[in-house]
Amino acid sequence: MGSLQKIVSLAKRRGFVFPSSEIYGGFGSCYDFGPLGVEMKNNIKKAWWSEMVRAQDSVVGLDAAILMSPKIWEASGHLTAGFADELVECTKCKKRFRTDEITGKCPECGGEVTKPRKFNLMMKTFVGPVEEEASQAYLRAETCQGIYVNFKNVMNSMRLKIPFGIAQIGKSFRNEITPRDFIYRTREFEQMEMQWFCHPEKAGEFFEYWKEKRMKWYLDLGMRKENIRFKEAAKEDLAHYAKRAVDIEYEFPFGWREIEGIHNRGDWDLSNHSKSSGQDLSYFDEAEGKRYTPHIIETSVGADSSFFAFICNAYEEIKGGRTKKTEAVKEEEVFLRLHKSIAPVKAAVLPLMKNKPEIVKKAKEVYQALKPHFSVQYDEVGSIGKRYRRQDEIGTFFCLTVDFDSLEKDDLTVRNRDTMEQKRIDIKGIAEFLAKEIS
Repeated sequence: MGSLQKIVSLAKRRGFVFPSSEIYGGFGSCYDFGPLGVEMKNNIKKAWWSEMVRAQDSVVGLDAAILMSPKIWEASGHLTAGFADELVECTKCKKRFRTDEITGKCPECGGEVTKPRKFNLMMKTFVGPVEEEASQAYLRAETCQGIYVNFKNVMNSMRLKIPFGIAQIGKSFRNEITPRDFIYRTREFEQMEMQWFCHPEKAGEFFEYWKEKRMKWYLDLGMRKENIRFKEAAKEDLAHYAKRAVDIEYEFPFGWREIEGIHNRGDWDLSNHSKSSGQDLSYFDEAEGKRYTPHIIETSVGADSSFFAFICNAYEEIKGGRTKKTEAVKEEEVFLRLHKSIAPVKAAVLPLMKNKPEIVKKAKEVYQALKPHFSVQYDEVGSIGKRYRRQDEIGTFFCLTVDFDSLEKDDLTVRNRDTMEQKRIDIKGIAEFLAKEIS
């Protein structure tokens, strides 16, 4: 793993993540995902959706609105002191900090700080032409509330029986006092959440099931075991609604941080929305002949923080370079060992020489044939060794080199990113080869 500074530099230089509004000096810890970043993030979301929805018999999807009735946030407790950070302000430099970030005086200038006061994290907006209290609304602070209020709609329309899950991927917004650590903590972020509705007596069993299932997902996507761990929340640290909570943490350059939470939320959410809305959100179990309010097991992943974790996990610096006969030794090379499923570029097509029109023509034909089916790049600038290293730096799994032999034999050289092994493959079979290897 590299330093935070080096990873942030790579992310910008190679088109993974850019500071938002950069030409205007940036904007409050907001970031834009560049061409490679959006490809990789979409791959992560696709891998999560495939695992949590496609591979499950009883999980369906949802895309709830970002703007919802303010009554939802009242019922969920987000408009109370419970969804707030304690803030202090330095009387000298005027900077603000959360109380859990300082001990005593201002960490910036050593000045005295004010007494703590509550600061609600909800982002306000107004719906309609007049900015008044009656038109006040909020950008959602989490995606799960849209799932809870649609519990009955989904269950009835899809004819589902307990247990079942509802999954959603979407943006959330929190007015964080001190966003920091690159894209780890930001005011606008994306979540991948699944809410599993089950019999109260089965909640503990399902908690363990989803806990192990979620850890396996990260390991299957190449996360190193030494970089990831479970952390059980102490009873005194549990949210007011939670019966149990376990975080999946990753060791970032700045320390261990949560990238996913598995929570036993009990019946708190459905019960509160039932009381506040006047709608019955209980479930009648025909097998048992009785009615109960389902308990909820939640798996909540930060799409941005997990993206960051996968980049950190894959980042390697190789002293002296990765030597091969055709590759010059360099003092230090950067290499992203990304899993095939989430790598933003699956293959790069490289003509051996750009001043040989017949080789370039052949290479471009290969590129155009592969482009509709895979995320591929075409690169003809610089020596073949430099182009290999450029692709290594963004995690491209295969480099396909078209050379003089390709003109005679209609084949090309396939170079494996991890092993650097090279072999000849017929051009007619290259799409089939890539499909097999990547899947």
